[in-house]
Amino acid sequence: MSYRFTGRVRYSETGENGCLTLPGILNYFQDCSTFQSESIHQGVEELKKRNRVWVLSSWQVVVDRFPRFGEEIETATWAYGFKGFIGTRNFTMKTLQGESIAYANTFWTFLDFKRGIPAKLTPADIAGYPVEEKLPVEFAHRKIIISGAFKQETPFAVHKHHLDTNHHVNNCQYVRMAEDYLPEGFAIHKMRAEYKKQARLGDIICPKTCTEDGKVTVLLNTEQGECYAVVEFIS
Repeated sequence: MSYRFTGRVRYSETGENGCLTLPGILNYFQDCSTFQSESIHQGVEELKKRNRVWVLSSWQVVVDRFPRFGEEIETATWAYGFKGFIGTRNFTMKTLQGESIAYANTFWTFLDFKRGIPAKLTPADIAGYPVEEKLPVEFAHRKIIISGAFKQETPFAVHKHHLDTNHHVNNCQYVRMAEDYLPEGFAIHKMRAEYKKQARLGDIICPKTCTEDGKVTVLLNTEQGECYAVVEFIS
């Protein structure tokens, strides 16, 4: 059974156009999954006791439209599979009348927090998560193919406001960073993000961008050229 909560788009969550931003949608999705975990006693503090943490490996989000300031919305999530150390989860955002606003497919990795390596899931780790059917939508592959001519952008440092409770850059912050390189007037319809390496306070991020017809790909790399995250926007 899916977990869901209702809310109202706050002014503080809107962009220049008075609508919820893409990071705002991602935050609603993240909060929904966190609320579910807390409700079944599989939340952040409980996992800490077991030295475990769920880390998002990839997003694919489709936005039908961005809800307006003050609009009431319902966000839902459910797991649709667990295998090895991987969990898969869908999200939806709708109006209270049932109109689709956005939906997403995600892959999560279960980690040994201290060692930073994948940890095999046990029955106790997934207790309380009913497995539901996957959304009947054809999503793209979670691996983003890197191709095209990339332009090197100005490097910048990771600051405290980028971090979450795991003490590394929150996955939504990578999307915020990547959005800064979108052309003026670019209307986001789809977004994919793949996370490859954790960035921490003081790390230097070296962005590269590639703009093609209707698509912008942003690489957020280390100084040595390894990839922290790759984010793809499609109009």
